Amino acid sequence: MILFGVLFGRWWRPALVAAVVVWPVILVVSGAMSIGPGLAAGAALGLINAAAGVALHQAGLHLIRFARRSYRRSGRVSS
Repeated sequence: MILFGVLFGRWWRPALVAAVVVWPVILVVSGAMSIGPGLAAGAALGLINAAAGVALHQAGLHLIRFARRSYRRSGRVSS
């Protein structure tokens, strides 16, 4: 789910909603968990993991944007 968050972190809201829905489905289909109260905890853990991936993606975006701005301000690029 972390990789899912990293890949789809640009669209963080739908990615987090999808993580809450998709992760429990994967757990049930794979037989790792049955439908029950514990599945809500599994969904919460999927959300937390996807949120960590989204945070990595967003941090990368901000780092790239900051680097571009500082590169432009240094006068190395003519606009």
